[in-house]
Amino acid sequence: MANKRDYYEVLGVDKNATDEDIKRAYRRKAKECHPDLHPDDKDAADRFKELNEANEVLSDANKRARYDQFGFEDPMSGGGGNPFGGAGGFDFGGMGDIFDQLFNGGMGSRAARNQGPVQGNDLQYELKITFEEAAKGCEKSFEIYRSEVCDTCGGNGAKPGTSPVTCQTCRGTGQIRSSGGWMTTVRPCSACGGTGKTITDKCPGCGGSGRVRRKRTVNVKVPAGIDNGQTIVMNNQGEPGLRGGPNGDLYIVVGVRPHKLFKRDGYNLMLDFPISFVTAALGGDVEVPTLSGPVKYRIPEGTQPGAEFRIKGCGIQQLRGSGKGDLLLRIKVEIPKKLNNKQKDLLKQFDEMTTDKEYESRKSFIDRVKEIFG
Repeated sequence: MANKRDYYEVLGVDKNATDEDIKRAYRRKAKECHPDLHPDDKDAADRFKELNEANEVLSDANKRARYDQFGFEDPMSGGGGNPFGGAGGFDFGGMGDIFDQLFNGGMGSRAARNQGPVQGNDLQYELKITFEEAAKGCEKSFEIYRSEVCDTCGGNGAKPGTSPVTCQTCRGTGQIRSSGGWMTTVRPCSACGGTGKTITDKCPGCGGSGRVRRKRTVNVKVPAGIDNGQTIVMNNQGEPGLRGGPNGDLYIVVGVRPHKLFKRDGYNLMLDFPISFVTAALGGDVEVPTLSGPVKYRIPEGTQPGAEFRIKGCGIQQLRGSGKGDLLLRIKVEIPKKLNNKQKDLLKQFDEMTTDKEYESRKSFIDRVKEIFG
């Protein structure tokens, strides 16, 4: 067990985490390491398997209690066992049933849960949108595949005209009890999977599973201001639950394509804006592009390379808010590379007419050099 990581560490939660904390952490981590979302990551499948193993234990109150008390070591097997299964499948077998007896008053809780409502699986989709769509909001449609209740049998898995029958092995309880000495163990019935029902004639539409896979079109409204990597949750749009359980949710992970001009910093936009050295020296009006169209801005005289100017309200719409960020101009002074003789002569004349007083940075540098080296 030395190579197994602590389950709380795997999920990134502390030992006092609530059930809701664990659920949120699992969903967040699942997006980070799901193999389907990271096809080029060879370790994603192992991390996802490890994550599922940790969630299987910590999301179940009984398993979590045993893990908190015993860790990975099984006190009933001389210190060499693992009460949470070997390969992430969590098949407790007889030992799990013994623990169920000890911690649940012999009520066979696992088997009972197999007959109760179960929430449907959550689904995840990665939606790609443009920079402008993220800034201004948009409506998108996409297609997903999900398992749904079979229309032929209504989800019970039996051929039309027939019904599931009471399991003869467990007589409908979903549990098999066995006694040995002072202890009675309870395990799910293998004949019916703990449901208490078996199917004699399977539905031809779903093969007895009660589910069929269908393609569905999903329409989603993307709010203005959403950023790359953020998630939109569509409640009850996941797969349907079992035995009356609620539907799962659909998690839409938004991927924003980069812009050719702008970069985003929170709700602000950054723009590298080139100007001529004449405009930098004399100042002047320039036309600045924004996501809503060009605006005029006056560059003050004496602007230095790297100077930043802020244009209020020309940034990104705040998510679920009314305000906007700003546009930050980062000035790049462009020096022409090819000059004709007349241009060179004029610049030489200009240089002869200037003194160190016109170049504050250069004068300050020369003064520091004199101070250091005399």
